[in-house]
Amino acid sequence: MTGRLQTARGFFAGRLRPTLIGLVALVSLWLWWPIAPAAARQPLQTAQAVQPYLDRVAEAITEFTLDNGMKFIVMERHQAPVVSFMIHANVGAVDETDGKTGVAHYLEHLAFKGTSRIGTKDFGAEQQAMAKLDAVFDEFLTAQAAGDQAQAGELQAELKALQQEAASFIEQNQYGQIIQQAGGVGLNATTSADETRYFYSLPANRLELWMSLESDRFLDPVFREFYEEKDVILEERRMRVDNSPIGTMIEKFLEEAFVSHPYRRPVIGYQDDLFVATRDDIQAFYDMYYGPGNLTAVVVGDVDPAEVQRMAEVYFGRYQSRAVPPQPVIDEPAQAAPREFTLTLPSEPWYLEGYHRPSLTHPDHVIYGMIDSMLVGGRTSRLYKTLVDEAQVALDIGSLNGFPGDRYDNIFLIYGLTAPGHTPEEIGDLFAQELRRLQQEPVSSQELDRIKTQARAGLLQRLASNSGMASLLAEYQAKTGDWRNLFSELKAIEAVSGADIQRVAQTLFQPTHRTVGKLLPAPSGP
Repeated sequence: MTGRLQTARGFFAGRLRPTLIGLVALVSLWLWWPIAPAAARQPLQTAQAVQPYLDRVAEAITEFTLDNGMKFIVMERHQAPVVSFMIHANVGAVDETDGKTGVAHYLEHLAFKGTSRIGTKDFGAEQQAMAKLDAVFDEFLTAQAAGDQAQAGELQAELKALQQEAASFIEQNQYGQIIQQAGGVGLNATTSADETRYFYSLPANRLELWMSLESDRFLDPVFREFYEEKDVILEERRMRVDNSPIGTMIEKFLEEAFVSHPYRRPVIGYQDDLFVATRDDIQAFYDMYYGPGNLTAVVVGDVDPAEVQRMAEVYFGRYQSRAVPPQPVIDEPAQAAPREFTLTLPSEPWYLEGYHRPSLTHPDHVIYGMIDSMLVGGRTSRLYKTLVDEAQVALDIGSLNGFPGDRYDNIFLIYGLTAPGHTPEEIGDLFAQELRRLQQEPVSSQELDRIKTQARAGLLQRLASNSGMASLLAEYQAKTGDWRNLFSELKAIEAVSGADIQRVAQTLFQPTHRTVGKLLPAPSGP
């Protein structure tokens, strides 16, 4: 399980170079079966060739909604006897509140711990042990707040003993073992600012097993090993943020770029919030956001849609309807002046520059993606050629288009790793030069055609696998209200002109909308 996710964001995903991937861990990597129809494996060079294929793909998709509000999207793909499954919960860090950050990611971890029937040797005894643990933890927090360190130390020792008692009733990883023994692969989940997703693949004859396991997982979850998992998440935060210069930099950047937007809070949560989080906090969050009306299930592969619906009504139809969860409060004021900050940490020097942009549902969304591809889309992109190949002031450059999420207005981020003998300011100067050129000089037809070709290739690559298809269908259903919007974006991209790109670039890259972060190396000690 991970707490990092980079979503599709249209056909142009934001780009993270390997150096930054390893440090920030914003991108989840999955292993799936590549199950592509023959048409998808053949080169489709033009929009005229791609669009009919997309239309045929869309015709293979059906949908239904259970009486309790849970949405199912099913795609038949009979090339191999396998199926990819995804449950997309329309909840992420953006839905949390100050003082209770990290609960969406915490819940994702606990969702693998089983149910009252899976993962336990004696659930009655285990329940009693968990109740004692929670009571002692409450006392521990009270002692901590009162500054009674002696009492807190005694209670902490008691907590450790009770954890061992509770662990004696647990069947470790039984949920994952069941899936593995059934031939399942890719069992994982991701939490992002916008959503939480649970996914894996199974042989086609295991459809009912998935229905049984997943419906139980979200109908009867048991948040066991709560305190063990707290330690895991706190260590994850220390490794990826507190002890990582670039992780610290990213967290600081969001806090500077946003004033009040919930996107300013880290997906993994703040250390103090995680430390005091209780099982009741997780349960309350689950009760609020994991109702059937806030879940979308996607099934892609060798299945019969009628059979999927029949089983879904039997298994997931057991869920009781819940109230629609509240939407986060978004009251971010427009940025009226440039912002800048510098951190000095034991690190290579980095330069980050971000601009506010609108959400995925904005009419110009695809144009932002095309600008992203034009600037950093590979070694032929403008910024790579200027900064890395020619001036050699950067070892690498990259971007995150739609950061940290794109359900709401967000950040278009570009960054560079400074080359030896050069400074972050030099990267900033060349960024400014190339952004002005994009705003002022017409885009050539050859460059525009290259970007559109990249869009078609990227789309086909994502749709070629069952898992990629499931991911995109779920995302577009949750974020745009209709999975069909996935198949209409190509038409929107083909309609973009060079003048459109200039128009959006002139609006996007305004100094008043800019936040700059510089990460400088700390001086070496004696």
